Amino acid sequence: MVSKYFPTMKIKNRARARLGFWFSLCYNNFMNAPDLRPSPIAGTWYEGMPKSLAARIDGYLDEAKPPELNGQVIGVIAPHAGHKFSGRVAAHAFATLRGLEPDLVAILSPFHSYAPFQLITTSHQAYTTPLGNIEVDKATLEELQKKLGIPITPIANDKEHALEIELPFLQRVFKNEFKLLPIMIREQEEHAAKKLGEALAKILKKKNVILVASTDLSHFYDQQTAKIFDHHMLKCFESFNPHAIFEAEYTGKGFACGHAAVAATLWACQRLGANQVQLLDYATSGDVTKDYSSVVGYGAAAILKTI
Repeated sequence: MVSKYFPTMKIKNRARARLGFWFSLCYNNFMNAPDLRPSPIAGTWYEGMPKSLAARIDGYLDEAKPPELNGQVIGVIAPHAGHKFSGRVAAHAFATLRGLEPDLVAILSPFHSYAPFQLITTSHQAYTTPLGNIEVDKATLEELQKKLGIPITPIANDKEHALEIELPFLQRVFKNEFKLLPIMIREQEEHAAKKLGEALAKILKKKNVILVASTDLSHFYDQQTAKIFDHHMLKCFESFNPHAIFEAEYTGKGFACGHAAVAATLWACQRLGANQVQLLDYATSGDVTKDYSSVVGYGAAAILKTI
């Protein structure tokens, strides 16, 4: 009886071994897979399929005709609405980065939801978009935290669009792999923005880095009124005076939902050698929708170290 059933037992054992092997392989792959921040806006705020997203971004970049720049680009200011609305303006900023190969991109954005923290970053290992994954530079985040007297709180599964919306542009404009330093600012106070900018400059001084400030301008005014507010705020950007940005916001002369992100970026760029902000493009959502009764303003600029 043993000899009769022994071959069958060997077959069953081999099957169990193969099953165990594949289970172990799948489990190990699962355990070794990167911890990705899931995108809450792919397929709505921008194209959800890789080919169509790449084609849309490349089209915006090809259409963009930024003016001739006066120096080396240290950072850019770009809007963060859905690509349909602000993509053409944003492309003017990102087109100035063509040909560069940074190892690191630091993105500063507002945080539109509530969280009981001043500064926020992701707890995930990487951001994902339809164009692939971008690793978060955890080591640089730790360096920044040591230099900064304000906690940067990591959270999971954030819904913030203002930072993510810039990523597909970076993925198309840079041909090399780069890491990400994502910082979201919830409490937009001047002293905190200045501390952040100064700390960023200290840790980024010897790194091959590009800074990105993510902001829209005024919200839901008619086109004529929006242009008054927006041009005042853009002049504050152009003045390279971060304090003027807060003053415009506090006095109601101009508005930018990411005013602290822009100010912090300007403080960092100043200490990294930049000395000029060059405006590149401006438009409103009304220029896309043709509804000028309630619009959102979008501006693009390059932060330069003049030659």
